[in-house]
Amino acid sequence: MRKRLVLMSTAALLFIIWVIWGNKALTAEKIVIYDSGIPSAFNGFRIVQVSDLHNAEFGRGNNELLEVIEDCQPDIIVATGDIIDSGRTDTLTAALFVEKALKTTPVYYVTGNHEARLLEQGGTGKDEYFKLESIMVNAGANVLHGESVSIERGESEIQIIGIDDPEYLRLNKYAGENRITLSNIDEFIKEDIFTVLLSHRPELFEEYAKSGVNLVIAGHAHGGQFRLPFVGGLFAPNQGFFPRYDSGLYEKNNTKMVVSRGLGNSAVPIRFNNRPEIVVIELNNKSR
Repeated sequence: MRKRLVLMSTAALLFIIWVIWGNKALTAEKIVIYDSGIPSAFNGFRIVQVSDLHNAEFGRGNNELLEVIEDCQPDIIVATGDIIDSGRTDTLTAALFVEKALKTTPVYYVTGNHEARLLEQGGTGKDEYFKLESIMVNAGANVLHGESVSIERGESEIQIIGIDDPEYLRLNKYAGENRITLSNIDEFIKEDIFTVLLSHRPELFEEYAKSGVNLVIAGHAHGGQFRLPFVGGLFAPNQGFFPRYDSGLYEKNNTKMVVSRGLGNSAVPIRFNNRPEIVVIELNNKSR
C-alpha cells in the first residue's frame, strides 16, 4: 500500500509538472503554403503569426517569445487579435511586446473579440484599448481596421487585408465609407495578386472561401483548449464542442486558412496537451 501510494503520488506530481510545462513551453509550428499565384520574388517569404496572447508573458518582458520569433527569421509578423485580455487588461505588457517586435520586423495587427469587449465596457476599458492602439501606431505597427496594404519585392507584390472582429465592428462604427468587411471584401481584392486576409475568427471560413482570398490567417479557437489524442480540440468559442477549425491548415476551393492555437488563456486559465504556439507560414509558388 505504501509503495502504491508513493507511485500514485509521484505520477500525480509528474502529471501536474507536465501540464504546467505545457502551458509555458513555446513551440513554433511551420506551415508551407503552396500556391502558383505566389510571385517567385516571394518564394520563402515568412509570416510569423502571433495570436491570442491575452496578456501572457513568456520570460521577463516576453523576451523568450521575442527570441523564438527572431529565430524564425520572419519577414513580417501578423497579430490576429486578442493581444490583450478584457478580464485582466495589461496594456503596457501588450504594447511593450509590439514595440520590441517592431525593432526588427514589420507588424500587422487586427482586432479580436477581447478588444471588442473593452469597447463594450466603456469608460476605462475603452480608454485602455485606444491607449494600446495609439502606442502601437506611434511605434510603427500597421493597425488594419478594414484596410488593405501591399508588400512589394522588386516589381512583384502581395496584398494584405485586415478586417476587424465582427463584435468590434458592431461597437465601433466608422465615419465614411470604403472600409473592408467580410460582406464587401471581394470588391477590394486586386486582380491576379496573391491576397492574405487577417481575421480573428476561423469559424467564418465558408464565407472567407466565397470571397476569393488566397490565404486566411486566424486564431480565436485556442486549439480547442484541451486537446485529446486522435480527436483534436475539445471546445472553441463560437464553434462549441469538437470544433471543426481549431488548429493547422484548412483548404476550400482556392482558399487556404491557417489557424493558430494561440499563446495565452482567458476564461479557462489552463491548457491541456496544447502547448502555446507561434505559427511560421512560408510561401512557396511551386506545386506541393
